[in-house]
Amino acid sequence: MTPAQNGSSAGESEPGPAAEIYQAPRQDKPWGHEVIFAGIDGKYVGKIIHVTAGHALSLQYHLQKEETISVLSGAALIEHGPSADDLSSQHFGPGDTIHLPPGAVHRITAITDLTFAEASTAQPGWREDVVRLEDHYGRTGTSAP
Repeated sequence: MTPAQNGSSAGESEPGPAAEIYQAPRQDKPWGHEVIFAGIDGKYVGKIIHVTAGHALSLQYHLQKEETISVLSGAALIEHGPSADDLSSQHFGPGDTIHLPPGAVHRITAITDLTFAEASTAQPGWREDVVRLEDHYGRTGTSAP
């Protein structure tokens, strides 16, 4: 039997790290909302993002943040490429996933109501690491939510 199976550590009985239980914060956005279920500074971020049909996130890139996006439900048009004038477009549905390294320009448009998961790195300043090239909601050039 392992220490994990019997609830004790090998040798001496020392308490392990404590679990943290919390209500994941919701951030309303002009295109829908996101729920940040994991935000561990210096490690990783996990979000569930909801986009209302017909709305789009900014055409953007990140200086340091690396992210992977996977569609959970709905349909999306994903634009991505090395620059704003060199983008590919692909339709995404449930299970379709894209990895975006730092500097990759991208935009997600909801064809139907859309829900996707996003996992990303969380270097210091990760909440402000967005360069908006175009935005339908007046946020071009800002890192505003």
